Amino acid sequence: MRAARQRNKPFGNVTRGTTNTNRLRRVDRWLAGPQAWRLRSEAAPLVVDLGYGGSPATAVELYSRIHAVCPSAHVTGIEIEPERVRIAKPLEHEGLDFRVGGFEIPVPGQPTMVRAFNVLRQYDEADVKLIWATVCSRLSPHGIFVDGTCDEIGRRSTWVALGVDGPQSFTISLRFGAFELPSDVAERLPKALIHHNVPGEKIHTFLQALDKHWLAGATLAPFGNRQRWLRMCQGMHDDGWPVVRAPSRWRLGELTVAWTAVAADASIGNTV
Repeated sequence: MRAARQRNKPFGNVTRGTTNTNRLRRVDRWLAGPQAWRLRSEAAPLVVDLGYGGSPATAVELYSRIHAVCPSAHVTGIEIEPERVRIAKPLEHEGLDFRVGGFEIPVPGQPTMVRAFNVLRQYDEADVKLIWATVCSRLSPHGIFVDGTCDEIGRRSTWVALGVDGPQSFTISLRFGAFELPSDVAERLPKALIHHNVPGEKIHTFLQALDKHWLAGATLAPFGNRQRWLRMCQGMHDDGWPVVRAPSRWRLGELTVAWTAVAADASIGNTV
């Protein structure tokens, strides 16, 4: 699906609107946790749920989670399909609104956070570079754009975090017990990576390294998957992978690595 961009019209296409309550809890937990400093850096931060789908549930949940750590934040749900916005309008209240739009982000000012989950997955890979650049151009100086994908109930998630200068990091977040190998998350890779999970590409090497360390930690299985995951993350760090050393996040089944470690050799943002 090629992204449509016409003057005076929302930038993007109508996509499948399927979603589920609590589906995006993992990325929300990350935004309201280690990324919360971005909210505190601004007096009245604006947070955008871009392409929330047929139900406004994810935008409502995002407001609740962000408001808990930053009461001054305002959340806007943006959808390109007017009927979806009409359905969501009755849920508006102070600090939460809904409006029609696309990747141009039709809001006043510069957003501090933009979350687009299971949206770009429905576009062509060739569209991603322009979409990323368009959204990033709208961010505040400390802003972040999260382009991610997850399964239907949010047990397997991945996302790319981008700043005003482009992609910065890649994160995987898995529920313990919802996978046999960490590489099972491959089917939920973002559009910029999913077609590059083949031998010789960085993302494939990264996932294989995760599997190697996961299997090497099999002796810890009796103590639970969390201990095994912690050992895997530490092993990746010790091997020189540019992972964020954050045991508190590792304990949640989460691991973040520098974008340059997984970006496709000829892909968007590989030089950022």
